Amino acid sequence: MTKTYFLLSFQKKLRCYDFDFSHWPLDFSWTEVSSPSYATVSLSVFVCSFVIAHTFGRRMLYPGSVGLLQKAMRPMLQQGQAKLIEEFDGQRNKLVACDGNEIDTMFVDRRRDGGQNGQTLVICCEGNAGFYEVGCMNTPLEGGYSVLGWNHPGFGGSTGVPFPQNEANAMDVVIQFAVHKLGFSLSDIVIYAWSIGGFTASWAVMSYPEIQSLVLDASFDDLLPLALKVMPDSWRPLVQHTVRQYMNLNNAAQVLKYQGPVLLIRRTRDEIITTTYPKIMTDEGIRVVRQWLGASSPLEEASVYSGYEVDDDWCVSVLQSYQADRDVSFPWSVGKLWGRRQLALFLARKYMRNFEATHCTPLPAIEFHPPWRL
Repeated sequence: MTKTYFLLSFQKKLRCYDFDFSHWPLDFSWTEVSSPSYATVSLSVFVCSFVIAHTFGRRMLYPGSVGLLQKAMRPMLQQGQAKLIEEFDGQRNKLVACDGNEIDTMFVDRRRDGGQNGQTLVICCEGNAGFYEVGCMNTPLEGGYSVLGWNHPGFGGSTGVPFPQNEANAMDVVIQFAVHKLGFSLSDIVIYAWSIGGFTASWAVMSYPEIQSLVLDASFDDLLPLALKVMPDSWRPLVQHTVRQYMNLNNAAQVLKYQGPVLLIRRTRDEIITTTYPKIMTDEGIRVVRQWLGASSPLEEASVYSGYEVDDDWCVSVLQSYQADRDVSFPWSVGKLWGRRQLALFLARKYMRNFEATHCTPLPAIEFHPPWRL
């Protein structure tokens, strides 16, 4: 101990002078702490991840960017585009994102139609093989909303490749166009996304928290569990690094940063997406919500709901009281003191909707509406 003290004392005095740094003993090494996973990734995994992400991985994740598929779909896309222009007086615009990519968009203005819905702009985010010409844009159109659709980078008339940052850049210029060119305020904009479009939609509300609301249809919370499910277990380290490094579509993390209302639409016969949710409820609340989600019909849902004697008026009054007494951000801890099961079911019924269909079935206009707001 005396020797250690002497050395430390000597080093402290020596630091006051200039010296040959190459002979100075090390003070700290990265091996002294547990390193994050990316620091221990082997060179082979790093190289393979890069190759996979920039070749077949990106095309598997976004098959709509494959030229052969676009060529096969061209007649259908041309027909859909003609319908939007001829029947809905749609306006096609080319936007340039900050990365230089050109984004192909279609805008249908309903503000002069006299309906209330027309004053709200719904920005649609398509799936991984979806185009505004034949995608989810038709759902809010049938509901009488003003609608702005756009194609992913590399889809249709859009240039570039659909990596996450390019996707975010495209979403950004679409929102800027809606506000500064089309004249909508952020509070009049609803973001509607289907499937993988949930990434750009959740990015939008995270980056522009003044946006009115978010509707996620058949989307996922995180890409990684879905990727791991379809790949061999022996590929796990490679898949984890590839997704997190190049295709990190972590929708849940982005949604949690948004304080506005959200509606989750679940396809009960979805053959692609299996959804998990962030740990924001107690185990007691989760069990009840799972029972409700597991109902096989609307009648069974109502039976579960009434079985727990949920009083909607009481739940609303509790939430409004909590909101008025505390200036807090989501998630709330309101269920710590009052009726966990009742509140969990009430909130699930307000923010989640079941749609009896498979993943790719178009959502009827009657199923589309802005989320419930307290």
